[in-house]
Amino acid sequence: MSARPVRIWGRASAFNLQKALWGLAETGIAFERIDAGGAFGGLDAPEFRAMNPNGRIPVVDDGEAVVWESNAVIRYLAARYASGTLWPESPAARSEADRWMEWFQNNLYRPFMDLFWGLVRTPEAQRDWPRIEALVATCAGHYRLLDQHLATRPYLGGDRFTMGDIPAGTSLYRYFAMDIDRPDVPNVQRWYDRLRVRAPYQAHVMVPFDDLVGRLDF
Repeated sequence: MSARPVRIWGRASAFNLQKALWGLAETGIAFERIDAGGAFGGLDAPEFRAMNPNGRIPVVDDGEAVVWESNAVIRYLAARYASGTLWPESPAARSEADRWMEWFQNNLYRPFMDLFWGLVRTPEAQRDWPRIEALVATCAGHYRLLDQHLATRPYLGGDRFTMGDIPAGTSLYRYFAMDIDRPDVPNVQRWYDRLRVRAPYQAHVMVPFDDLVGRLDF
């Protein structure tokens, strides 16, 4: 392990940074967050592009590896620093956690972020209400699927919290705060209740909602 704290680049209100930062905080290791993106800029600086040629946050450097792409960051941190907890030791259990990470990225992430952008980060007079309504319906379908899955387990990967809960779980703070019609998803609500009592979730996902209104950094 590096002698210095792990470094993570990104602004505190960026969704994908919050995912990675929550995962990093769950490991219990020391870390330093460096502002980047949005009003802080720096994503096109040569030294940042040397770490991530895509010029996006988050980026993590622990002295052993420089990792980018939020789900890859979560997996790396879990495997390196939280084997047996965030990173299930059983390949079958790890596969289930991994599947829900992929499910979120490939199914819910895009319509969810488009909804948040279109409703929260767009002035009311400029909102595309038919598109917003369609996105609300699409997201509702995905949260219903989560609700069905969570009917028989407290967490997405099974009986305990793992890396599999982090991507979709990060969305819940925004989802339940938006002024929209939501489906009846009691199991998702109970899951959210379990997540939001975790100190890392409170510290890194439940930032003041007004701070989330601004430029979108993925």
